[in-house]
Amino acid sequence: MTPQPEHANADAALATAQWLSAFAAALQRRDAQAASGLFLPDGQWRDILAFTWHILTMDSAAAVRAKLAETIERVQPQNFRIDPKRTAPRWVHRAGREDVLEALFAFDTAYGHGSGVLRLVPDRNAPGQMRAWTLSTTLQELRGHTEAIGARRPTGPSDLRDFGAENWADQRRKAAAYADRDPAVLVIGAGQAGLSVAARLGALGVDTLVVDRNARIGDNWRKRYHSLTLHNEVFVNDLPYLPFPPTWPVYISKDKLANWLENYAEAMELNCWMSTEFVRGRYDDKAQCWSVELRRADGSLRSMRPRHIVFAIGASPIAAKPDLPGMDSFAGTVMHSESYTTGTPWRGKKALIIGTGTSGHDVAQDLTAAGAHATIIQRSPTYVVSLKEAQNVYKIYTQGIPVEDCDLIGTSYPYPTLLRAYLAATDESTRNDKKLLEDLAAAGFRLDVQPNDYGFQLRYLERGGGYYFNVGCSNLIIDGKVGLLQYSDIERFVPAGALLRDGRIEPADLIVLATGYLSQQEVARRLLGDEVADRIGPVWGFDEGGELRNMWRRTPQKGLWFHAGSLAQCRIFSRFLALQIKACEAGLIPLAMPESSQAPRISAAVRA
Repeated sequence: MTPQPEHANADAALATAQWLSAFAAALQRRDAQAASGLFLPDGQWRDILAFTWHILTMDSAAAVRAKLAETIERVQPQNFRIDPKRTAPRWVHRAGREDVLEALFAFDTAYGHGSGVLRLVPDRNAPGQMRAWTLSTTLQELRGHTEAIGARRPTGPSDLRDFGAENWADQRRKAAAYADRDPAVLVIGAGQAGLSVAARLGALGVDTLVVDRNARIGDNWRKRYHSLTLHNEVFVNDLPYLPFPPTWPVYISKDKLANWLENYAEAMELNCWMSTEFVRGRYDDKAQCWSVELRRADGSLRSMRPRHIVFAIGASPIAAKPDLPGMDSFAGTVMHSESYTTGTPWRGKKALIIGTGTSGHDVAQDLTAAGAHATIIQRSPTYVVSLKEAQNVYKIYTQGIPVEDCDLIGTSYPYPTLLRAYLAATDESTRNDKKLLEDLAAAGFRLDVQPNDYGFQLRYLERGGGYYFNVGCSNLIIDGKVGLLQYSDIERFVPAGALLRDGRIEPADLIVLATGYLSQQEVARRLLGDEVADRIGPVWGFDEGGELRNMWRRTPQKGLWFHAGSLAQCRIFSRFLALQIKACEAGLIPLAMPESSQAPRISAAVRA
């Protein structure tokens, strides 16, 4: 909490209530001009479904005015109020600013109930006045279609002792078999993304089947390399409805998480078909549903006609394997990092790891720990941050605020303010990591350092990689215990290893391609065809409106959705994806995103 001198005695709750009252009154009069006048000229509004049925950023008071004018009549927003169940209004330091009054509020619309975050700052052009720097409005619940949780949990015959009838286990087996019906939603992928959205949809009464080609739920983590542990802290990683036990360690191992996912699916009564491959699918415009084929473990094919398909496959299940000169001649073993499990078989052997993202570093460190001689090959500059400093972007989750409030605050940043927050966090971490970065540069490691650097978070959101949290491999590189080669110094690969441009050969018994994965658009291309893939366009990375492309929202293809990201992103955005699917099922919104609803362009100056 950081009170400012000129407002130290101000009643934060009163200031918030006054602003919300003025905003609500303007909306009641359908006066978008007056409502936008409560913002700074460069004030911003992020709407998550509540007004627009979209995820949008408006980056100026003028853009706020235009979008309000377009939506007020239909949405009928009202009853803006401080939410007594949320963290109280308070002075905070946000995105490099220390004069911020942050308040969590509730409101209602014609479609449901919402929550939001308001950030007020002094208007330097109007002394004594507080104006909105940022506003977020988030749909939390659909009117008439609430989640069956808490006091609304199901009751009925299944809770009674009905002797001779089907019991709970019988009902679960029948529900999961889909012998006499098709699901409304088919989710591809039983990792944290698929399970989280299936849990949300189940609570909304939407019949959902999850399929995965792995044999067990959690295998997407269980089968990864032996030493893998999550790189962010337990406090941020809960899944919907079922938080981790308070006894769990700060950093969760991959097998512990894998087993938790398996238990989560059972506890949440999710319908999952494992060892099941999605073979192909096409959209039937006349029937307004998909026609898909699934291959079961016994080789049989099952045809289904779900109304929705959700790709919940992480970054992508298709490994990117670049065509490297001479690699076909290499006499040793070549594998992609997705297939790497342990360095034990390579003790005393020489290994080359191509790629300096998280997987490349972790594989090199694991091989070294196993007694192999590992050399990492750098193809492009990489952003490096220490593990401790990387947690700064999540530190609100350790400050005693309820997770639900942290999630609301975390999703409240419009794109321009998000950049400002990342910039402030990156400046701090770079200062604190100064010696690590200097020592890495001295060892010949090429660091990705940009002017006005926004750090690892923006790299993750823009391209899903390009960074490494140092959990020790950087120190091994600095100390010479892990070798370092620049790819530009390699002429080609030969049977014995890598032929360098100076004529030397870097010998190897193993080459690991830590070269990432193809995009989700390419997954859609393989499974749904070129026409669908071209229609939707790129998936992930920012669009011109400052939001992730095709993620967690309707796409240009009817009934096709994408859900991915960290455990926190899956927890948070599974709610919004499920609400939209439920709204489609209820006839409130169309299946595809109308062209007129596309995001307004964020100004070039802001994006720069």
